[in-house]
Amino acid sequence: MTKTAAIIGGGVIGSGWTARFLLSGWNVKVFDPAPGASSFVQRTLDNARRSYPALFDTPLPKEGNLSFAADIEAAVQETGWIQESVPERLEFKREIYRAIQSKSRPGIIIASSTSGFKPSDLQEGTPRPEEIIVAHPFNPVYLLPLVEMVPTQANSRHLVDEAMRTLKQIGMIPLQVNTEIDAHIGDRLLEAVWREALWLVRDGVATTEDIDETIRLGFGLRWAQMGLFETYRIAGGDAGMEHFIQQFGPCLSLPWTRLTDVPEMTPELANKIAKQSDAQSGNFTIEELERRRDANLVTILRGLKSQSWGAGKHIRNLELQSDFKPSPEQRKPVRTIDRVVPPDWADCNGHVNEARYLELFSKATDSFLEMLGCDEAYIASSRSYFTLETNLRHLNETFVGERVLVETYCPFGEGRKLHLYHILYNQSGIELATGEHLLLHVDLKTRRSSRPSKEIECAIASFRKMNDGVRLPEFARLKLSFGEERR
Repeated sequence: MTKTAAIIGGGVIGSGWTARFLLSGWNVKVFDPAPGASSFVQRTLDNARRSYPALFDTPLPKEGNLSFAADIEAAVQETGWIQESVPERLEFKREIYRAIQSKSRPGIIIASSTSGFKPSDLQEGTPRPEEIIVAHPFNPVYLLPLVEMVPTQANSRHLVDEAMRTLKQIGMIPLQVNTEIDAHIGDRLLEAVWREALWLVRDGVATTEDIDETIRLGFGLRWAQMGLFETYRIAGGDAGMEHFIQQFGPCLSLPWTRLTDVPEMTPELANKIAKQSDAQSGNFTIEELERRRDANLVTILRGLKSQSWGAGKHIRNLELQSDFKPSPEQRKPVRTIDRVVPPDWADCNGHVNEARYLELFSKATDSFLEMLGCDEAYIASSRSYFTLETNLRHLNETFVGERVLVETYCPFGEGRKLHLYHILYNQSGIELATGEHLLLHVDLKTRRSSRPSKEIECAIASFRKMNDGVRLPEFARLKLSFGEERR
């Protein structure tokens, strides 16, 4: 059964939560009385639809339904999760909780996106404090998976476990913070860097662009895949962290930073920062910067996914879950690919690079072989298929952000030989490309051709029967000439 989430507050974070839940198959009801709130949510959702599905090489669940509630009561009725993302004013948040709990069913989770308040402060003065927890995400919520989940002793173990399950279900990584502290973990670290950066700008040591370049071209690249402590462990050489601390620990006593002081945000400093920021990136609109940020994050995350490391390992694990896997449909032909084209596939002409078509059809072949039973376990038994010949045809342009589908035919499969034919479509049904492949079953120990298992031969026969009566185009003309002479 489709679940429903209520999002109270449709700003930057609330709209990000909306996109995350919707693209994970949940229905979402948003309440935000601010003028233009619905337009802002729709813009965020447009960005998310371009970027989040592009992380995956497998299809996502069917997108949920979005609606905008006229009031809190309409939003919270018949929902399974309530996410509060209103402005950071403590008493205002408490008023919202009282309004929610006067209309919501008892026992429902009310999660706050607060970046600074402790959950015990939020719970104070509310009718059912045991329902309120902190679930603090990072922007953009639909791409960054970490969420700091902070409960209190008022929250039952059952509620905490249920919250963890729900967050994982929508592709988040909940980090349970068992000790309440203002600003949790992430924002305390960010504030330390922000504070030092303000001093550097105020004192004329660096501009806003200098600081951003230092981060994104230097240690920021390391942090994206190894964090802080693991990075320093490597810096210690073979002796590891202990040697690093011995070598660099004395530096902590030097007056390099001013973290105990806060520069006064005078009008002069604010104006200085604003002018430098405008000079740095003011030629881009905020929407253009959001699109660029998302495209860059997708590219970085896909790179990490290829290494099964950091946040990329999390994405890979999501793909391996049954809800994300394509399944054979009893139809002619079989759908083997259903995905969104990622931003790093574009070439200098603004459409998909020709090499990516082969990658798509290669993935389609892998998907089809897995449906046959040639999966990881089969390959581990030293049996697999090798591709001997390929023919590609490029029919129409394919663009970044498009949802594309591959349908696969099996014109021939007998003994060691397998002939596959793929057609790539966009969501409008327009043919974009075709791929034809001749494969040979191989014994991985001898690296010579061999017959597949009887189970695979039966599966091939079943798929070939599904293709009976299907007339392939005349250009599907690779010769089935491979055999004994090509072992």
